[in-house]
Amino acid sequence: MTSSAHSAAAGSVAGIDAAPVTAWLAERVELDPPLSFELITGGHSNLTYRVADSEGRRWVLRRPPLAHLLASAHDMVREHRILAALEPTPVPTPPVVGLCTDAEINGADFYVTEFVDGTVLRSLADAEMLAPEARGVLSQQLVEVQAVIHDTDLGGTGLDTLGRPEDYVARQIHVWRRQFNAMTSRDLPIIERVHDMLVSTIPPQTEATLVHGDYRLDNCLSRTDGELAAVLDWEISTLGDPLADFGFSLGYWVEPGDGFNPLGHDATAAEGFWTREQLAEEYARLTGRDVSAMQWFFAFASWRLACILEGVHARYVGGAIPDIPPEVHEFPDSIVALAERAESVLANL
Repeated sequence: MTSSAHSAAAGSVAGIDAAPVTAWLAERVELDPPLSFELITGGHSNLTYRVADSEGRRWVLRRPPLAHLLASAHDMVREHRILAALEPTPVPTPPVVGLCTDAEINGADFYVTEFVDGTVLRSLADAEMLAPEARGVLSQQLVEVQAVIHDTDLGGTGLDTLGRPEDYVARQIHVWRRQFNAMTSRDLPIIERVHDMLVSTIPPQTEATLVHGDYRLDNCLSRTDGELAAVLDWEISTLGDPLADFGFSLGYWVEPGDGFNPLGHDATAAEGFWTREQLAEEYARLTGRDVSAMQWFFAFASWRLACILEGVHARYVGGAIPDIPPEVHEFPDSIVALAERAESVLANL
């Protein structure tokens, strides 16, 4: 897993109590202390750390933010459950080492997985690590893996009780409007306007599958040949409408003419990456699903992302997540741009 990270000596990194965490991990894997911990930057919610021992063995540890936790979010037990259930399936995920629910160990629940080699691609410079041909391969891989996620055997994995399968979009709209109002400190009437437009035009849901909820390029580990090595960040995965989940992915996907980057990331604008239209065509081909309402789902995804980013910005400003990345300072403007994009798309359907 390659990403920018902040190194820290054992015991000095925020969110990690090195001695008890080392003892806990030593009961589950072979290791040679002391352990070093690096907070991996780029994530805007749960905290992710690269862990290494003195012999170079590596793992990944996930824990909730240090403050400003939202109800039902940041559930390590749930995320661990999903990863463990998916381990024997074709969905590429990091193998699970263990889950800790004893707050005496590290002050909050956490889980540890094996380290998977790969790169998180966010910027154009990151994308240039891959040849243009590999970017095309990765585009197809991203669609193929999302189709596999949506084809997960819910009964066989025990994930059929992960969430309520019906009325997914309506519940998502309600949840993210509530989260926005809980976290915002400013007046944005456009959020309410788009909310009302969405509620009155929800496409009918015809099926329920496993949905990742945050499936995008920088929540995946990629290899230089374009292979998708692992899908990360399953914290808001549930059961729901696969078309909405695919729409969320399109909402994150930046094309050269977009004019703004919702997360400050523009890797997918590099030559060789597919367009959103190409991605949708491939998803329809692989799954047989009707994507004729995908513009509506793209608008919904844009509005939803605006609501999410309002909360992310509030958590950074409130100190819940250390080391504010530069793009977070652009979030207030990106939130407005996302809501305006959603309103424009809906108005032209």
